[in-house]
Parts: sequence; structure tokens; C-alpha cells
Amino acid sequence: MGDHGKTGRRKAAKPLRKGEYKDLLAPLQLELVHMAEWLQATGLRLVVLFEGRDTAGKGGAIKALTEHLNPRQCRIAALPRPTDREATQWYFQRYAAHLPAAGEMTLFDRSWYNRAGVERVMGYCSQSEHAAFLRQAPQFERMLVDDGIALFKYWLCVDQAEQEQRFAERHADPLKGWKLSPVDLEARHRYADYTRAREEMLAATHTAHAPWTLVDFNDQRVGRLTLLRDLLDRLPDVDVPSDLPVLEPLRGKARRERYGVLEPIAPYPSRAED
Repeated sequence: MGDHGKTGRRKAAKPLRKGEYKDLLAPLQLELVHMAEWLQATGLRLVVLFEGRDTAGKGGAIKALTEHLNPRQCRIAALPRPTDREATQWYFQRYAAHLPAAGEMTLFDRSWYNRAGVERVMGYCSQSEHAAFLRQAPQFERMLVDDGIALFKYWLCVDQAEQEQRFAERHADPLKGWKLSPVDLEARHRYADYTRAREEMLAATHTAHAPWTLVDFNDQRVGRLTLLRDLLDRLPDVDVPSDLPVLEPLRGKARRERYGVLEPIAPYPSRAED
């Protein structure tokens, strides 16, 4: 069941090349555009949870899914640590505020399952709070599903050696250093603890009405393709008649920009000065 190796070690596959990945991704993204049109036509609400260890690839998977979608329809919820006030609320309350309306989708970059993962492993919640969460999460998700929300829960799997390589890449890249926090660095030494916490979570929250799906993300490109294909395959036929308006030709000659009060700033230099 996922990255804990019940069936033995995998044989390493050849990494997917960038060009091949883009060729395979393009038709999936077109299907996602059709899916978004279908959501609007039907009024369905869609919620997708992206969970997994640090560096697993949650952000990249979400970017691949949302790249060509309208951000007003497809919202990303990546909640920070709760405020002092939020900490006194019902645990699920601040997540419920981000649930979609008709025709919308919400993608949770981490979700209420923080309590079963980082909070459990790092000691940010008590044992009784964790136990209450494992009891209540299936009930909360039952309410969402019964109310008509299509709920998908994905756990992105990554081996520790691959995770270490990604941590090193983030540490060396000034554009990615912001992704590293003291909590992330501490997680490096708690790989087995996170495995145990995940298994406990799956045992309590992998239900018929809200099942988990584990996806191998040791090759992130293959993982994204696998996840998107699975999501699309589990939705009904999402084709809807096109309502794209006719693009009539302009009457007369196309006009150039004209300026009176201000001129555009100088363009970025594309070639070295002679």
C-alpha cells in the first residue's frame, strides 16, 4: 500500500524526459479544461486533497492541474498555521470555509490531515486531539460527500533517498531555499515516524465514501501524469457542448497603440549591447 514496500523493492525506472513529459501532459490538461467546463455546466463541487511528505511534489502536481484553468473557478487552499483565534475553533472549521460553491473546485495543498501528519509527528497536538481527529475525519468527509461534493484524497509517496536529494537541491538553489523550514529539516530525521503516522491515518480514514489513493512520486513527472489520469478517469464523461462564441473578423484595418499622456517604458534588453 504505497511507499512502505509491502511487495518488495521497485525496480528503478528510467526517468521521463522533459519533452516526452510535456507531450503526455498536454492532452491531460485539455481534458482538465473540459472538466472545468463540465463542472460549470453541472454545478458539481470538486475537492481534491494533496498530502504527502515534504518534497513529495504536491506543489508541482497542483501546478500541472491548474495551469490552464480559471483561478476564479479553481482555487488553491494552502493554509498557514492557525491563528490564536482559529486554534480555539472546531478543528475542521477553517478548512470548511474554503470549500467550493457550485461549479467550482478547491485543491488543498495539505489539508485537515495536518493533524494526522506533522502535528502528530512533531507533537503539535495532544494524543486525545489526534484520536478525536481520526474519529471525526470520516464523519466530516461523510457530510461533504452526502452534500454532493466529489472528494478525492491523494497521498504522494517518495522514498527517503529521493527526499534527501530534493532537500539538497532546495538547499543549494536560492530560488527554492524559502521552501526549507526548521520543521522540514527536522522531518528528515523522522521518516519512519511519518510512515507510522500515515499508516495509522489510512487505517482510520480510508473509507468507502472517501477512499485514499497513493501515487508513487519518486519520478515527479510520472507521478503527475498518473495522478491526473486517475482523477479524470474517476469522473463521469466530462464532455459538454462548446459555447465558445464565434470570433468574427474585424471590420477595417487593425489599429496600432497610440499614446498621449504616457509612453511605454523601455523594453527589456534581449541582446547584449554592442
